[in-house]
Amino acid sequence: MQIRESAEDYLEAILVLKQQNGNVRSIDIANHLGFSRPSVSIAMKHLRENGYINVSADALITLTAKGAEVAERVYERHRVLTDFLSLLGVPEAAAKADACRIEHDLSPETFACIKAFYQEKLRQES
Repeated sequence: MQIRESAEDYLEAILVLKQQNGNVRSIDIANHLGFSRPSVSIAMKHLRENGYINVSADALITLTAKGAEVAERVYERHRVLTDFLSLLGVPEAAAKADACRIEHDLSPETFACIKAFYQEKLRQES
């Protein structure tokens, strides 16, 4: 199933916020992404209906296995691409912003090559 870029961003945000804070609520996502609470509520409804998240009675949001798989894939791409661009000399802020834009559109083959090249470069520098 193809998932939209915005949904990937929400799932990635939930993963990051869970790692940082332990618990995630819609307001945390809104603050993290700079979106309005109503927009986040609508997105959470769609993600829940499609089996990517669960929302508890006390409004805590957790990733399902399906949601965690997408979030971890996108977050790995984000981290590797940010580090790779930084290695090329791209300033940190630009590297983060550019990684966020390209993490969704890069083919699996191209990402695998970038990741392998980056990891080899790190091994050589060690």
